[in-house]
Amino acid sequence: MSTIVVRHLHKVYPVAIKEPGFKGTVAHFFRRTYRSITAVSDVSFEIAPGEVVGFLGPNGAGKTTTLKMLTGLIHPSSGEVEVAGYIPFNRQEAFLRKITLIMGQKQQLLWDIPAMDSLRINAAVYNIPEAEFRLRVGELTEMLSLKGKLNQPVRKLSLGERMKAELLAALLHRPQVLFLDEPTLGLDVNAQVGVRDFLRQYNQRYQATVLLTSHYMADITALCQRVLVIHQGKLMYDGSLDGLLESFAPYREIHLELAQPLPKENLQLYGDVQHIDGRSVSFIVSQENLTQTVSQILSHLEVIDLTVSEPPIEETIGRVFQTGVL
Repeated sequence: MSTIVVRHLHKVYPVAIKEPGFKGTVAHFFRRTYRSITAVSDVSFEIAPGEVVGFLGPNGAGKTTTLKMLTGLIHPSSGEVEVAGYIPFNRQEAFLRKITLIMGQKQQLLWDIPAMDSLRINAAVYNIPEAEFRLRVGELTEMLSLKGKLNQPVRKLSLGERMKAELLAALLHRPQVLFLDEPTLGLDVNAQVGVRDFLRQYNQRYQATVLLTSHYMADITALCQRVLVIHQGKLMYDGSLDGLLESFAPYREIHLELAQPLPKENLQLYGDVQHIDGRSVSFIVSQENLTQTVSQILSHLEVIDLTVSEPPIEETIGRVFQTGVL
């Protein structure tokens, strides 16, 4: 049985239209007209217990709107949603105990008091007994490497430490389903690695189901074997990350070191020029034309060095977002 079930999910927002100027303001006050903006359109997927799934899409694609519908914060315009056996927008207490929503740009810990005090408030909200509270805080503190940090005012913690403390607060009630919206946003590389390692451990220890959105592809590649790709409110892809790359990246990157610089218009004869820095040039070419293109380059240009590689995953996903086609 799936932990998350989404069928034909739609969300449409009415947006008021206002003409500029004083006349438009008066008309808008007495009689408003609206247009409809579709944020999510006919999205369907299922996520199994214990699965970690990446949710990808450009800004405005509908990711956060979908997460808010899955957590019951907003009501869908149509469609069906079931999370851990509950309908989210009913906001039943038993449902709220099974989920958590972590947004990298939001915080729940109070700024001027120690994180431990905020954790005690959370424990009271979820009716966690004192002995169980101490046990869970100790376990999560060890997993997050926060020993000695929770008794300091939150404002004195580093950004990475604050994010870890936010994770601890959000997971204190040991939720079954984690909705993570940019959990490593703004963190340095070391802090990002620490958060990823913790999420991996938490998933393995408690078999939690995780739906993760992130603009850092390292988060996705480190944690997710399956990805959902949403573009302009529509689900474009649901499958393995490797499958996405294979289906949408039938091309290679050619790096050249030339004997002398050449103008871009001359180089475009051989492929899609991605980068020029003096004598260093990078092309993108289709895999089927790779052999022919390399042969032409070696025949027509003075080449000191040539290497062929797969383009970075960020470029591949970027092309998915740009074209909106799989």
